[in-house]
Amino acid sequence: MITRTAREPYLETHQTHPEPITPYERKLAGSLTEIFSGGATTLDEVVDGLNSLGLNGPDGGPWTEQTFRAEMRRLGK
Repeated sequence: MITRTAREPYLETHQTHPEPITPYERKLAGSLTEIFSGGATTLDEVVDGLNSLGLNGPDGGPWTEQTFRAEMRRLGK
């Protein structure tokens, strides 16, 4: 009889992060989790949620659709 253990964890190439997560990235991820858990489904809702939580955009100002898209593009590289 063969006993199987739990599946081995795996990582997809696009899921890896080359450097340690920064405090900014950790805070942004937590904020996005909170926003999506609250029911946000559109980009407008996400941007509004970030601004409502008081998390400034990467330029120090309020988030806009453009700054959010640019930041996600930058972080995704």
